[in-house]
Amino acid sequence: MNEQPLINETLLQMKYARVVSLLAETLGISDDRALELFYTSDTYTYLSRKMFHLHNMSDAYLVDELLLELQAKQ
Repeated sequence: MNEQPLINETLLQMKYARVVSLLAETLGISDDRALELFYTSDTYTYLSRKMFHLHNMSDAYLVDELLLELQAKQ
């Protein structure tokens, strides 16, 4: 039995774009830097692997998770 949730990949990619944009705006950094931070984060790993149903969370929630993760790494 497959435990992976059924998710439209196009919608997931659109969520990534919104999260990266909001992260850039929140931190006052370039979209390229935000993209790098996003793609190297544990949050992205969990989101892309569809773990913990993070895809159901709001964009703002995911940015908050990214910020907490970045703070913990410092």
